[in-house]
Amino acid sequence: MPERSLNFGLYGAQGRKSAQLAAEVLDRLALEGGIRSPVTTRRGLGARLNYLTNSAAGRQAMAEAGIQVSRATLRRWVQHKQTPSRANLARLDAAYRAYRRRNVARHLLQRLNARGGTRVEIQPLDQSGVPDPRRRVIATDRAGFRRLRIRRWDRIVDAWAAADDAALADAWEVELTDLGSQWGQYEYATSVGFSA
Repeated sequence: MPERSLNFGLYGAQGRKSAQLAAEVLDRLALEGGIRSPVTTRRGLGARLNYLTNSAAGRQAMAEAGIQVSRATLRRWVQHKQTPSRANLARLDAAYRAYRRRNVARHLLQRLNARGGTRVEIQPLDQSGVPDPRRRVIATDRAGFRRLRIRRWDRIVDAWAAADDAALADAWEVELTDLGSQWGQYEYATSVGFSA
């Protein structure tokens, strides 16, 4: 078994699950070209409502996010005659992000798989708070991080689009094994970077 972190942070190491960091990069890529205005602005709210109410799938995303209002209330929101509560604004933003994620997943998958895959850079966990006798020796290149090329993103993107954290962690760990016998050292990291 590789040197996995069974009790992460027990001795002061800091970092986050690298699969979750990768999901955040996918979120940023998915929101490129999307609605930039915050949901709290008239423009941002109107754009999200337009995006979500123009299809049955968008309305389903609203229901999944917990938005339960009458058609009349929804119409007043769209016409800017009534402003949603803070809780409903947060739900609208969550519904937009989930629906956008599902809509761009196929396109994002094509971009990530193109030209033989996408190179990923992983910064190891931060051990500055770990006492010397308990620090791990983590293999990195001269720049202080590890690189790997993920050639098939299908399982990762499918799990990300479905917001299935367990499946995403499993799919990510399968790809981490390309780092060799020390892949478990990168289960937690300080940052993950890639672009498509």
